[in-house]
Amino acid sequence: MDMSQYLDMFLEESAENLQYLNDGILALEKNPEEKETINSIFRAAHTLKGMAGSMGFSDIAELTHKMENVLDKFRKDELNVTSDVVSVLFKCLDALENMVNAIQEGSDEKFDTKEIIEMLENIQSGKPVDAKKVSEEKNVSGYDLNDYDKEIIKQAQEKNYNVYKIDTTLYKDCVLKSSRAFLVYKTLEENGELIKTIPSTEDLEQENFDRSFTIMLITEKNSDEIKNIVMNISEIEKVEVTELNIEATAEAAPAAEIKTQTVPVENANVNVNGNGNINSNNSNVKTDKEEDKTNRKAHQSIRVDLERLDKFMNLVGELVMHRTRLEQISTDLKMTELHETLEQVGRITSDLQDLVMKVRMLPIERVFNRFPRTVRDLSKELNKEIELIIEGEDTELDRTVIDEIGEPIMHLIRNSADHGIEPVEERVKKGKNPKGIIKLMAYQEGNKAVIRVEDDGKGLDIEKIKNKAKKLGIEVEGMSEADIKNLIFMQGFSTSDKITDVSGRGVGMDVVKTKISSLGGTVDVISEAGKGTAFVIRLPLTLSIIQALLVKIGGETFAISLGFIEKVLTMDVEDIKKTNKKDVIIYRDNIIPIVKLSNKLNIEDENTKQKYIVIVKVGEKTAGLLVDSLLGQQEIVIKPMGRTLQNLKEYVGATILGDGLVTLILNIAAFV
Repeated sequence: MDMSQYLDMFLEESAENLQYLNDGILALEKNPEEKETINSIFRAAHTLKGMAGSMGFSDIAELTHKMENVLDKFRKDELNVTSDVVSVLFKCLDALENMVNAIQEGSDEKFDTKEIIEMLENIQSGKPVDAKKVSEEKNVSGYDLNDYDKEIIKQAQEKNYNVYKIDTTLYKDCVLKSSRAFLVYKTLEENGELIKTIPSTEDLEQENFDRSFTIMLITEKNSDEIKNIVMNISEIEKVEVTELNIEATAEAAPAAEIKTQTVPVENANVNVNGNGNINSNNSNVKTDKEEDKTNRKAHQSIRVDLERLDKFMNLVGELVMHRTRLEQISTDLKMTELHETLEQVGRITSDLQDLVMKVRMLPIERVFNRFPRTVRDLSKELNKEIELIIEGEDTELDRTVIDEIGEPIMHLIRNSADHGIEPVEERVKKGKNPKGIIKLMAYQEGNKAVIRVEDDGKGLDIEKIKNKAKKLGIEVEGMSEADIKNLIFMQGFSTSDKITDVSGRGVGMDVVKTKISSLGGTVDVISEAGKGTAFVIRLPLTLSIIQALLVKIGGETFAISLGFIEKVLTMDVEDIKKTNKKDVIIYRDNIIPIVKLSNKLNIEDENTKQKYIVIVKVGEKTAGLLVDSLLGQQEIVIKPMGRTLQNLKEYVGATILGDGLVTLILNIAAFV
């Protein structure tokens, strides 16, 4: 029988099962005695094994079977749930995610699961878990790169930097191994950007290694130069420099992010195994009645190919543009009958537009549900007690945004865990709860979705940021405290005294800002010393059709999203003042900086005495955009700029107006 037609279903349901297993095992670690949780996890593993076997993926089926045997021991009270056993189970899930992802990408790569299977068999037979082996196993290949590392490598390669894995071996009779390793570390740090050390920096400092260690480096220098630089340090026996390639080293994406070709219409839950055992979008254990209810609901939904939804969205966008064109013609010709009919068409088009928007919307839970496991792993890696609290996971966002927002949130959570939350001893001295709290919240605010990542750690050190800024040649005199804090989003800006495998390389915050800006959003930081830090991300609910204000600058027409606009003022040019060589206006006792768009866009403005100032707010910042005239409000369809112009930061896209004119949509965040 040809099973290829069922491949998409297998991939999606495997992703759901793996995510459910991740959530369930996390819950089990917190409540080891909860029998219903164990039973639900066992059913999920059994379902995954059955699906893999029926599709002919015997390696997945075998590994899942070994994991199922351990879970069965839990069910029969023949084995206790310990942190080390849970770590092995997570390692097993990571391997399964890699295998499923390889199938999804059409790869024939074979995975070596012997050691994981051996660990599972040892657990099953009652042998103690070698915790050190479990933790070391992650770095055996030297290519265990997390999502954070991969994003950094990817960006470096896009900017034509070299990325190397440098294996260094010291002489056998080397006395001060840690000092020698530190010299290599510092020398390489001066010649590029360090990504990772294997073993960790702490292990290098404490001489917890034989005589070989690995450092991954981003640099402008070539491999021969790097090799010579390291070999010039005494007591180095051998240096091997290998170029890293993100395609060759990248691990599988988390199961929750596997991009299958279908999504549930109107976010209805589709059961995983056809028996109603698991509701894949809820990590809580359900009663039989709830499961039956979920099963019945599943039959009221269908899976729709994403390409069809995208095409549907494009057609609605075209319809909106032609409706606008017809309204323009009706106004020009003053045809009353046509105008009345167009009002009806307009209402229907708006309803259709709302419907397609809702179909494309997905709960942000699909992104959030991967982070409890991340925080659990980070707390162990950093030897800190950290609890993640998630709120508002039912907030909905456009599917395009959902696909892209996971990485920036991951950066912020890692930053909070590493830089924000203090070690247990330090928290106790300050009179804080030994367990640090990271809150991940989402909610809707007008036509924007807001995501907050906040911690109750030590907060940002303003003086440290100022000192770092001065070293980089940035003038901080006259800057507000909020602006100084936001300097951390600059490329290469890091105040960390110590570089770790988690953060502190001055790359992550730039990645966050760049990614969120590309989605038409903004990110701000709010911090109080000793109390904690909050990162606030604001994103448009949709990226396709927006309400916009059309303005004239010189002889050109531009569009500004209404989501940013606070107020529009009429003002004489003489009322614009100068302070610190910058244009400002006084409005309601507040000083608002003015951005002359004609200067920014190199357009000759109209020589008129009266101008319009569009006051916009981007995150916590307010500014006034100086324009020549206003053309009114209009619903517009955002079209991408195309490859030739896609790097222009001043614009988020273009649109076609009712008179057929192609108009550019301004990227307000870039100006403010």
